[in-house]
Amino acid sequence: MKFGIAIPTDSDSWRLVRRAEELGFHHAWFYDTQLLSADCFVAMAACAMKTTRIRLGTGVLIPSNRIAAVTANAFASLNKLAPGRIDFGISTGFTGRRTMGLGAIKLSDMEEYIRVVQGLWRRDTVEAEIEGKKRLIRFLNPDLGLINVDDPMPLYIAASGPKARALTAKLDAGWIDGAASVAHATANLGLMREAWTSAGRDTAALNAVAWAGGAVLEPGERYDSPRAIAQAGPRTAVMLHRAADEAAMGLPNRTPLPPQFRDLATQYVEHAKGFGPQGAHYLENHRGHLMFVRDDERPYLTAELIRHATWTATAPELIELIQAIEAAGFNQIVFSILPGQEHAVEDWGRIRRAFA
Repeated sequence: MKFGIAIPTDSDSWRLVRRAEELGFHHAWFYDTQLLSADCFVAMAACAMKTTRIRLGTGVLIPSNRIAAVTANAFASLNKLAPGRIDFGISTGFTGRRTMGLGAIKLSDMEEYIRVVQGLWRRDTVEAEIEGKKRLIRFLNPDLGLINVDDPMPLYIAASGPKARALTAKLDAGWIDGAASVAHATANLGLMREAWTSAGRDTAALNAVAWAGGAVLEPGERYDSPRAIAQAGPRTAVMLHRAADEAAMGLPNRTPLPPQFRDLATQYVEHAKGFGPQGAHYLENHRGHLMFVRDDERPYLTAELIRHATWTATAPELIELIQAIEAAGFNQIVFSILPGQEHAVEDWGRIRRAFA
């Protein structure tokens, strides 16, 4: 089992990533959330200069944030700094788009975006739509050595629906799953395997990444201790943010809370109706999203909800859970390390050593 960290990107993320490399982590994934955190490519460039082994990937890139040619060039530039250590993680968009009041882009648009990016890496002349018109584009000077398109940059797709899983299989991509629990992740892996098989691919070649968040509890520590709230609370709050977006804007909610938490979600939705300015509730709803717990949302983050929504448990319990994920067929598990909680990488490093 490989271990990764996910980072709400900071221009100084290299400090955390260098420590993760020392602790034996295999991957570092950087959020592409332009209104919440720093630019992922700036941070990855610094990490490329400060590390030697750990893989660096976008976790995950949102196509609407920049045109395909700019993305292709940014990755190829990173690939010169860290040859063969760069991963292309992508999805249709959640956090980075909802902070602007937008839903996800179309899967067909993402597929087209990937086609252009990868075509440029192959040094092809590709047709791309730019400013409403089709244009032929290609890298004009790849042989100057200013960029690296020779070392491979593997594709990973964060896919939660059946059409997205089918596209992942079609493109022979690595698959990222938002693993809320062992049962949830295992069920989703079964669905991904079905899509993989339908595409005529060998299931042994499926590269599955479980994306988690939580805290390593000390024996007897509460699920809603201050430390657990700081490290696991932001992941828990995402479920409330989704409920508010669904109620206010009709945006799809693929992870509704189960019946025992419906009253809690209803209470948060009522609270969110007071967010301003009018017509832009998302500005407050997503403040701190996957980064910190706001004072106003803290009352809704109960110990029971944190236990349900995150990988928060003692070290022996977490080791058992990760062993179950590995046995199910996942190749990598990724844990979020939040701003101000960088020391948590030491806790997860101890968990990683159990799998050395």
